[in-house]
Amino acid sequence: MTLIIYHSMNKNDDFEKLLDNLPLFVQQILKKHSQKEKLLEVILDLGRRPEARFAKGSEYLSRKVMSWQDLDFTLKRIGKFDNDNRAGIERTLHRISCIRNRQSMINGLTCRIGRAVFGTICIIRDLLELNQSVLILGQPGRGKTTIIREIARILSDEMHKRVIIVDTSNEIAGNSDIPHSGIGRSRRLQVPKTELQYQIMLEAVENHMPEVIIIDEIGTELEALAARTISEKGVQLVGTTHGNNLENLIKNPILTDLIGGIQ
Repeated sequence: MTLIIYHSMNKNDDFEKLLDNLPLFVQQILKKHSQKEKLLEVILDLGRRPEARFAKGSEYLSRKVMSWQDLDFTLKRIGKFDNDNRAGIERTLHRISCIRNRQSMINGLTCRIGRAVFGTICIIRDLLELNQSVLILGQPGRGKTTIIREIARILSDEMHKRVIIVDTSNEIAGNSDIPHSGIGRSRRLQVPKTELQYQIMLEAVENHMPEVIIIDEIGTELEALAARTISEKGVQLVGTTHGNNLENLIKNPILTDLIGGIQ
């Protein structure tokens, strides 16, 4: 498996659809913001000022603090939260994650901007054409999911391969039964519970005859073993995992199988 350490990010997609679901006073500020194209996340916490996070720093958007009514405005407009406390906006790539109090009431939201960016995989296209498996390593929020989404489109649309995406939190193809167009002709298997991801990975190989399987955020020993099994069966594998460099992966006993194990 070839390892790619990825560090960069690109532009937004469907930004207006996210804005429409935010409290009105936050919408008004972000629509006029000079750096909105570089926005990564919007933080909405009860009793605190709304915050915008960018690739280089963050800033408060208003002196007004968030109220229960402001949070409720957004909650009524987005999809239901799954067992991993994540939800989405229909037919977009945006992700909404919630924070709950001890009574399980939602008192905070992290609204991450989803992106479908084209033409971002030139440096690894030759590996894809050689049927090489690829592992993308990077810190959270660095654009790994954006890259594998574009890889899925290239493999399915331009290389005409049978591609299956195992989409644990609907981040690759969006929070809808109809996948986002950013994945091209790839098919998507949704995962009902995070802990079942490794089972769905193996199911994809056994039931759907893929030439390529794409998985985001491989993080457990079972998932690493499933990834290795898939690769050994001759299926091209494209996946991501968290880390700064190759040393992090080598020193992680759970994930060393992703690079063949350490003898």
